[in-house]
Amino acid sequence: MRIALTILIGVHGIIHLFGFFKAFGISEFNAISQPISKTYGIFWFLTFLLFAITIILILVHLDYWWLSGFLAVIISQVLIFNYWSDAKFGTIANVIILLATIIGYSSFNFKHKIKGERITLFENSQLKNQEIVTEKALIDLPPIVQKWLTNSGIIGKQLVSNVHLVQELQLKLKPEQTSWNNGTAEQYFTIQPPAFNWNINTEMNSILSVVGRDKFEDGKGEMIIKLLSLIPVANAKNDEKANQATLQRYLAEIVWFPSASLSQYINWETIGDHSARAIMEYKGTKGSGEFHFDENGNFEKFVAMRYKDSNDAEPTEWTVTATKTRERNGIKIPIECEASWKLKNGKWTWLRLKIMDIQYNIKEMPDG
Repeated sequence: MRIALTILIGVHGIIHLFGFFKAFGISEFNAISQPISKTYGIFWFLTFLLFAITIILILVHLDYWWLSGFLAVIISQVLIFNYWSDAKFGTIANVIILLATIIGYSSFNFKHKIKGERITLFENSQLKNQEIVTEKALIDLPPIVQKWLTNSGIIGKQLVSNVHLVQELQLKLKPEQTSWNNGTAEQYFTIQPPAFNWNINTEMNSILSVVGRDKFEDGKGEMIIKLLSLIPVANAKNDEKANQATLQRYLAEIVWFPSASLSQYINWETIGDHSARAIMEYKGTKGSGEFHFDENGNFEKFVAMRYKDSNDAEPTEWTVTATKTRERNGIKIPIECEASWKLKNGKWTWLRLKIMDIQYNIKEMPDG
């Protein structure tokens, strides 16, 4: 769609250039039968220039392309009104480009909103980079959790204060969906206080872009999904079910930064030789889940009763399973996982993810 839009803007812009040529007698432009004054000719050229700038900004992936595109459409449409009998069909192109600029602005606004939230997230976090994890810190934990943390390699390393990671995703948006939608995601975590901000970009039916943002902050959760960055598909906030669901998500994802299991907000209970329950409570929101490990202390899966959305009357069994474990930045973590819901008619594996990059204790947010 980006290529089609670029071609449309290019053709539309060149037509305006011919209007400039006619005004200054450089070339004939028979599509416009009326004479074009030099004053109007300058506006025809300005419109061409703005469309050309828009194409360049689109090709170099700058988020501000919508601004020059919008200005070009406005001037173009004024010119079309002045030469309506000959140029009226140019309105069709302008409407298409205008819709694209509105979507572009919505995407820009959504990214700006997320960036602002992440800046606040970092400003509110308390860095504790100097604290080193010791064996003594693990002594009150269930034996299998101690084994997991020791096996992960956190002993002798600094406590993790914040995390930045990038994921590649495959999703099924509905249980009956057979093919996977590909997407990318970026996520930030802070440990003190416990919080995360995650955003995703994917496509529906390989055509329509879908963006989403989940966050957990100050004990409250929010989940937003928008079609074309513009049309709300889901928006859950100020809801106890969303609060609990996002807290449980945070709890499941500490496997990527295991030292967070030492948080004052998490209590552990032994279930069996290879499993333990974590109970987390923060600012009035409480959730729990079961961590399962193999005999060597490698994380295998996390299981919790969790709300799929705020309309559910009862929670559903939710499982996150590790499918590949590797060492990253000196810590052994699951780098590939699957997430599933246990529905009445069977298991719905709706997410596969792969961690492409993960950084701990970053000093400032990466650009972008």
